[in-house]
Amino acid sequence: ISENNTSHKKLNILTHCNTGSLATVGFGTALGVIRQLQANDNLELAYFTETRPYNQGSRLTAYELVHDRIPHTMICDSMAGLLMRTQPIHAVVVGADRVTANGDTANKIGTYQLAILAKHHKIPFYIAAPTTSIDLNKKTGDEIVIEQRPSKEMTTIKGVNIAAEGVQVWNPSFDITPANLITG
Repeated sequence: ISENNTSHKKLNILTHCNTGSLATVGFGTALGVIRQLQANDNLELAYFTETRPYNQGSRLTAYELVHDRIPHTMICDSMAGLLMRTQPIHAVVVGADRVTANGDTANKIGTYQLAILAKHHKIPFYIAAPTTSIDLNKKTGDEIVIEQRPSKEMTTIKGVNIAAEGVQVWNPSFDITPANLITG
């Protein structure tokens, strides 16, 4: 990311979910990239999503960024398009739970829409993942089974209902980002 920074300005990076030491042990993947940019004095601001419905961003990423004193701003997942349209975002960096042989990537729900938005706004979209996430036995993302999570993750907060009783819920845990949307 720094190598492609021909303006030599500090960078604004957007990330999604938690990819730091709390999720990956050690330095982290996508949050590790942000940590390294900060260590190299190349980071202006790390934007991160709250990562609904399970809030890994607001619960974990926020903690790590505050703890490490990395300049940051949290956004709702649904704010990413406006953020990319109105703020200088230099790259989106996310983790990956699985990368297939053709480069399709499974990650936390919401990653795919960030990749589409990044492509529309001509923002590089990067995957930071350990080699253990690469699954050459899966040819494409179509072969990855997506876990469906309990509806209560969307309908309750701390045990309190926030949705109408009986509402129908679709709650996939992951989505697939096609390789053609990924810069690197």
